[in-house]
Amino acid sequence: MCNYISQKENHQNREEAYIRQVYRPGETCEFDWGEIKLEISGKRRSLQLAVFTPAFSNYRYAFIYERQDTLAFLESHVRFFQTIGGVYREMVYDNMRVAVARFVGRHEKEPTEALLRLRGHYQFSHRFCNLYRGNEKGHVERSVEYVRRKAFSNRDSFADIPEAQQWLETTLKRLNGIRQQGTGKSAEELFSEEKALLLKHPAVGMICSEQVQSRVDKYATISYRTNRYSVPDHLVGEFVEVSVYSRELQIYFENQRVATHVRSYEKHSWNIDIEHYLATFKKKLGALAGSQALADNHYLGALYRNFFRDEPREFIELLSYCREQKVSEEKLEESLRRLPGTSPDGVSVEKLRALVGNTPTVTPSRESEDKISMKAKEQLADITRLMHQTNYNGHHQPTNHHIQ
Repeated sequence: MCNYISQKENHQNREEAYIRQVYRPGETCEFDWGEIKLEISGKRRSLQLAVFTPAFSNYRYAFIYERQDTLAFLESHVRFFQTIGGVYREMVYDNMRVAVARFVGRHEKEPTEALLRLRGHYQFSHRFCNLYRGNEKGHVERSVEYVRRKAFSNRDSFADIPEAQQWLETTLKRLNGIRQQGTGKSAEELFSEEKALLLKHPAVGMICSEQVQSRVDKYATISYRTNRYSVPDHLVGEFVEVSVYSRELQIYFENQRVATHVRSYEKHSWNIDIEHYLATFKKKLGALAGSQALADNHYLGALYRNFFRDEPREFIELLSYCREQKVSEEKLEESLRRLPGTSPDGVSVEKLRALVGNTPTVTPSRESEDKISMKAKEQLADITRLMHQTNYNGHHQPTNHHIQ
């Protein structure tokens, strides 16, 4: 009986036939996610790769994100359309949660609000694959594995995500320049053929952000998804508007941006800018040494411990001066390196102010001096001519003792 059932099942589950497709330039582009494991700043992390592959040219492009969420889905499309300077007429997706809101019946899927927003702004149509039919978007299925292997098999350690993204873009440029079998042309060459046939890119790209309102707590921070972000200390107790992007948070109070932070994807992290607390530190100098704000900034923490441990007020005055004069941390660090050679007697606020405040003296060029001299001679000639005309006309004849 078992053998009989097995024969029947094998007869029913025969090999599937595939239909070869022909793609028109500028028509179809496929999108998919893929996971990559990289070492960022010495820590092993799982990141997401958003991959786009046009069906005609196989021109591959990809972006690195922290997670597969709606903001990353929206932003990846905006960046891709902006990069290529146009829009494909049809985008193909599998049944990913950021694109499919729910299933309606056996075959119909309802798109998410995010996908509808993209469609409305960029005027493309979309198509979903059938369940468990990854072959229906085989270009991007192979591209995810191909890009991941070519970009990160030999190197997987980076200082930060922007450096990893730059490495990925360099790899993609090389891969898109390789000639393909069959056509004898590279993906770059094929894409240049279909670029003129893309839909026109809108004059303004779609804004991809989440708007939330938050109240500033007693630590002068707002909370977003278990993580805290600092704002200027005078806003304690106030409500602020937060624009959340995939990589940063922008915080506004009364339509003025008061803080910008790199978005954290950790749990219960504190993201503190020491400049937000300078007014409070002037009143509470004893709180500076053990503060989270100083501990999170490695450079300023070392500067305080090495030179200002016994003079916290001087340290706060230095930071206040740098904020008022818009002196960057890089400029301050450069000035500190120059200080031992300039003044070996030690570090002080006055010496650092003198260094960070110095601007190169502009020496007038020879051409400028010549122009000034010529202008002065012309004016002198005009005055002399007027004096002669006055003499000839008999007006205001000068006496001898007036002319020296």
